[in-house]
Order: sequence, then C-alpha cells, then structure tokens
Amino acid sequence: MAPSGSRSIKRGCQRVLYWIPVLFIALIVAWSYYAYVLQLCIESIEDTGKKVVFLLVYHAIFIMFVWAYWQTIFTSPMNPLKEFHLSFSDKELLEREDRGESQQEILRRIAKDLPIYTRTNSGAIRFCDRCQLLKPDRCHHCSVCDKCILRMDHHCPWVNNCVGFSNYKYFMLFLAYSLLYCLFITATDLQYFIKFWMNGLPDTQAKFHILFLFFSASMFSVSLASLFIYHCWLVCRNRSTLEAVRAPVFRHGIDKNGFSLGCSKNFRQVFGDEAKYWPIPIFSR
Repeated sequence: MAPSGSRSIKRGCQRVLYWIPVLFIALIVAWSYYAYVLQLCIESIEDTGKKVVFLLVYHAIFIMFVWAYWQTIFTSPMNPLKEFHLSFSDKELLEREDRGESQQEILRRIAKDLPIYTRTNSGAIRFCDRCQLLKPDRCHHCSVCDKCILRMDHHCPWVNNCVGFSNYKYFMLFLAYSLLYCLFITATDLQYFIKFWMNGLPDTQAKFHILFLFFSASMFSVSLASLFIYHCWLVCRNRSTLEAVRAPVFRHGIDKNGFSLGCSKNFRQVFGDEAKYWPIPIFSR
C-alpha cells in the first residue's frame, strides 16, 4: 500500500479514537439522567412537591449543561485572517532563502503592517511552517487539529476540540454548569444516600444507583471545581493555559501580564459587554 494510503488510514483511526473521551462523557451523563430522574426522583422520592421541584431544577441545569457542552464540541476554532497568510510570491521568496536571518528579514518586512507584537523566545517573528502564516498574537498551532488556532488555550480531549477564541466562553459555561449539575445532584441525593447506610431505603435496584450517583457526582465536583477556579483565575488575568505555562514574549521582553486590561475588561473580553448574555451559551464577545 502507498505511504499516503497508510497515513490516511492512520489519521482515520486517530479521529475515531479522539471521540472516545466524548463518548465516555455522553454515557456517564446519560446514566446520571436515568439514575436521578427515574431511580431517585420517580422511584424513591415519595413527596410529590419535592419531586416536582427537584425535577424542574434538575432539567433547567441539565439543558444548560448539555447546550454548553455541545457548543464547546461543535464550534469550529477560528482561523487567522487571510492577511496573516503568505502570498504565493512571498512563499517562493522564503523558500529560496536558506539562512535564518535572511528569512527573518523577509518575515519582518511582511509583518511590519500587521498588528503583531509578540515574538519567539529568541526575538524572531512567530511563523508557522505548517500553515505558512505569520502567527497573530496568542495564536498557536495545534498538533491534533493540525492548524493554527486564534487565542488557543489548550486542546481538550473531553470535547475533542481546541479551546480558543471562538469557544472559550462555551468552555467556561460548560465547566460552570457541569459543576452546578454535580453539586445539585450531590446535595439532593445526600439524604437518600444517608438513608441507604441507615437501611432506610427499600431493597430495590434504586439503592445501587443512589449510592453510585452520590459518589460519582461528589467526585466529579471536586475535579470540576478545581478546574473551574483555575480558569476563572486565567480569565481575570487575561491569560490562556499556554501563557500561564510560558509567559508571552513581546518586543520589549517577557511579560506575563502583557494582555491584561484589568479584571472587568478581561472578563468582558471572554463573555462580552451585555450581562444578559453571560450565562447563555451563545457567542457574545
């Protein structure tokens, strides 16, 4: 078989494997819905008023959680504008130059009219050989997506997508609503979890679901809370995960707070200016 055919099969297998974490999350969420709605609320809770309130609040959180997760997965990361891509003549000119300094001279000439302020650690113009473009500030090449992503934060295997300019708000809401989802389940399931240990529940299959639901929700709450708090800290300082690991380099040198505009403006850069759209998974920045 031709090498190109082997590479195509390899890429196809990788694409399938990348969806496994997403499928895992989908199965966990589907089971939690069954366990909470059917086994806990409908089968185990006898008080009709409490049952109705629990179901209404649960479904409101569940819809927002699934909506935010869907948006994070299926919103395509925004690519750099065509102004940052090399023209055909510039590509030919760059390919003819072997020496690094000569190539940098060409790149500096192309970049002089573009709003590019960051540099590599050595002070050179940031250039992507793979995409053949001058990297805009905060843009990075994702090896999984195989393209440059604007304001790339990280590639998240749990959504099989890059988290960046176009879907960072959705990712933040996904973390917020998934944390709220787990905390709500933990809080409302707690009294029935205690009844389980006190032998106060009838001996049905619901006992297993109530027990495992509490453990799962409380365990996910801890990990989600730490991740959500970390990303809230990043938003308030206008940093990406990549920039927190390695501070951006500007013309004047390294500056970890180089993009910060103050906590309020940093927050609005992600969520937009209109507060009514902040909790809704729609693009508003």
